[in-house]
Amino acid sequence: MASVGEICSYVRSKNAGPFWVTFDLFFKDREDFARYARHPAIGPETFHRLFGAEPSQVKSFPVESLNMVKISCVRPTPSGSRVERDLHSGQMFVRLLDIELD
Repeated sequence: MASVGEICSYVRSKNAGPFWVTFDLFFKDREDFARYARHPAIGPETFHRLFGAEPSQVKSFPVESLNMVKISCVRPTPSGSRVERDLHSGQMFVRLLDIELD
């Protein structure tokens, strides 16, 4: 089985305002994008399990011209809150790297 980290050439996460975080998964080519952009393993249930996001608040935006998918969800805690561990959400993507896609 191939993982997100193996299939994607670049994966990142970042703030999308104080209450949302966005994950960008850049696939290596059009074939991988077509095969995996809507894969259930990178769907709402995974973001619920990994980040505590309500599945109804996980939004996925495939961008075919860039061979990437942007996935946004509500942050577990607001940016800058007292219990925040990653103020800019720059390291949240790491949990996605081992997700198996096949």
